[in-house]
Amino acid sequence: MIADAAAYGGLFLSALVAATILPMQSEAVLVGLMLAGTQPVGWLLLAASLGNVLGSVVNWVLGRGVERFAGRRWFPASPEALARARGHYARWGRWSLLLAWVPVIGDPLTVIAGMLREPFWRFLVLVTIAKVGRYLVLAWVVLAWG
Repeated sequence: MIADAAAYGGLFLSALVAATILPMQSEAVLVGLMLAGTQPVGWLLLAASLGNVLGSVVNWVLGRGVERFAGRRWFPASPEALARARGHYARWGRWSLLLAWVPVIGDPLTVIAGMLREPFWRFLVLVTIAKVGRYLVLAWVVLAWG
């Protein structure tokens, strides 16, 4: 019971951190736990998905408040980079959130969605589809060939 809680909790935390701008690989944790075979795959998928979506929600919330710091010397993005990001988001719009699972570009997309005031309910639906879909495909691959 304690081992199960630690497995689910660790997976949830790795997925949450992986969805923020911090580097982390929740897929490796999920695959490792799936291959260990001690927890049901459905519960592992639920823990990973909840953590990863929650991490993206954190990014969206940060995006809602981060723009007031743009232009400060320590701010990680130049005004030009922000303008490019706005342009890309304006071109592809909310549908770009279906790429929220993609390494390197997915996490900034969720921050930009917050900055550009994407409605939360729409953000949540699209990011959930992207994040859960990625884990489902990964689980299918592991179960089929693992």
